Amino acid sequence: MNSDAILGLMIPFLGTSLGAAAVFFMKHTFSENLSRALTGFAAGVMIAASVWSLIIPAIEQSEHMGRFSFLSAFIGFWLGILFLYLLDRIIPIVKQNAMTEKGGSGTRTRTLMIMAVTLHNIPEGMAVGVIYAGLLADTQNVTLGGALALAIGIAIQNLPEGAIISMPLHAQGQSKSRAFLGGVLSGAVEPIFGMLTLLCAALIVPAMPYLLSFAAGAMVYVVVEELIPEMTQGEHSHSGVMFFAVGFTLMMSLDVALG
Repeated sequence: MNSDAILGLMIPFLGTSLGAAAVFFMKHTFSENLSRALTGFAAGVMIAASVWSLIIPAIEQSEHMGRFSFLSAFIGFWLGILFLYLLDRIIPIVKQNAMTEKGGSGTRTRTLMIMAVTLHNIPEGMAVGVIYAGLLADTQNVTLGGALALAIGIAIQNLPEGAIISMPLHAQGQSKSRAFLGGVLSGAVEPIFGMLTLLCAALIVPAMPYLLSFAAGAMVYVVVEELIPEMTQGEHSHSGVMFFAVGFTLMMSLDVALG
């Protein structure tokens, strides 16, 4: 495994850690406008990455299937959507349990909330692992620029997620160091599952079109279900929409220019 893959797998985790570090120097959460802009940018990057870095390469790798070259991408995409749907059904149960566990030290509440965000981070790590597996296997149309841009886009999305964990933990009585650790741990699953996915994908290169489109489906689900509603909240959602466009065109440009 080369250094590019290791760096790529660690970039999203770094985003979560930097977000969690906000507990050391910020008294409040991200401002509404900044949070909306970052969310919109991440959403644009992830949608563009889903198309240019994942779905298009998946279809092109299945050209031998002729008019049915779309089929592997179609199947993989829906598997990714359904996987995230099932995961999304689990997370509200975890959050609901957390809300009912009040009083006392609040240890169980904090644990359950960290678990909810941790579950959410798993498919993001898988998406990075899949594309770097394709890169290491010299898969057609999977580029270093596209893989790096995808990892950076997920890292930007993870900035507010790290803060969402660490700041409430500190508000509930945890020291800043322990609150920071909680935020960091919530993102640790990303390089772990990215590594596992990369290793497994390297052994089943023929399934790469399915894996690439699976990652695309998972990312599109996250964008539509979580990021777009968040970036359009409030009366003035222009910043979220504009930064969505910035993220989309930047990711598209990087993928094509560096490819």
